[in-house]
Amino acid sequence: MDRWPELPYAAWSETCTTLQLWTQIVGKTRLALTPWLNHSWHVTLYVTARGLTTSLVAGKDVDFEIAFDFVDHAVVVRTADGRAERIALMPMAVADFYEAYTSALARLGIEVHINGEPNETIEAIPFARDTAHRSYDPAYANRFWRVLLRSHEVLARFRTGFVGKASPVHFFWGSFDLAVTRFSGRRAPLHPGGFPHLPDAVAREAYSHEVSSAGFWPGGGGIDFPAYYSYAYPVPEAFSAAEVHPREAFFSKELGEFLLPYEAVRTAADPQHQLFEFLQSTYEAAARLGNWDRAALECGLGVPRRPRVVA
Repeated sequence: MDRWPELPYAAWSETCTTLQLWTQIVGKTRLALTPWLNHSWHVTLYVTARGLTTSLVAGKDVDFEIAFDFVDHAVVVRTADGRAERIALMPMAVADFYEAYTSALARLGIEVHINGEPNETIEAIPFARDTAHRSYDPAYANRFWRVLLRSHEVLARFRTGFVGKASPVHFFWGSFDLAVTRFSGRRAPLHPGGFPHLPDAVAREAYSHEVSSAGFWPGGGGIDFPAYYSYAYPVPEAFSAAEVHPREAFFSKELGEFLLPYEAVRTAADPQHQLFEFLQSTYEAAARLGNWDRAALECGLGVPRRPRVVA
């Protein structure tokens, strides 16, 4: 199995768009049934050994989990009492997926009402009426998941070097990216909002405190290639001019964040080192220029079976 596979956005952009909408339908199920957790952490999906999962969700009468399986190409809904429903992933309209999915939930006795429109997309065709998006290339869906596996590994290791508040490594189905976020502990200025088809109240709660956030997205939303990103909110003065590594990294004025093309990582002699260097140098730029209390927030990287030394 190619650990860092090619993932040219143009080759699977239609599948990527369709898959984003399918994950939104599943993610909104968790959103509808889970108490709000700071910064929308309650809505995310998580990378697994086969794809993505909601993790355990407590319904009114049924405990369940929903998983995307990019090995056997199916969405599987499993309940705590041993029942399951399976939807094969293949080329089908979003409307057809939505019908098959909601019917599967109903057969399992899972009562839920989700918002039927996409978030954070320019186009917002209601799921039940979307017959335009219908692509699914299993080979590229599998490649995408394998990129998430390797990205998750490096992001999780990077996360261990911080004792301040930090998010899990999790997948946001709205923006369709894998992310990890560090917090300075200080309140941030009120976020202006303005994300497409996302309430400003959600954006303001997500950015209530100063952050340095990094992750991976497969393309779209302003770029036509897969890339790792890193940004800070609020943006420190001179952040865009900060020296970061590796040399392939650059600051995008259009997006307001640093980018490192996935292809530069994939083809590097040591992809993990290449990516870690990007994560660390961009975080250091944000923390240094933002006057974070780095001595109180940072620590050495975690090592298996070795507790962090506390004096």
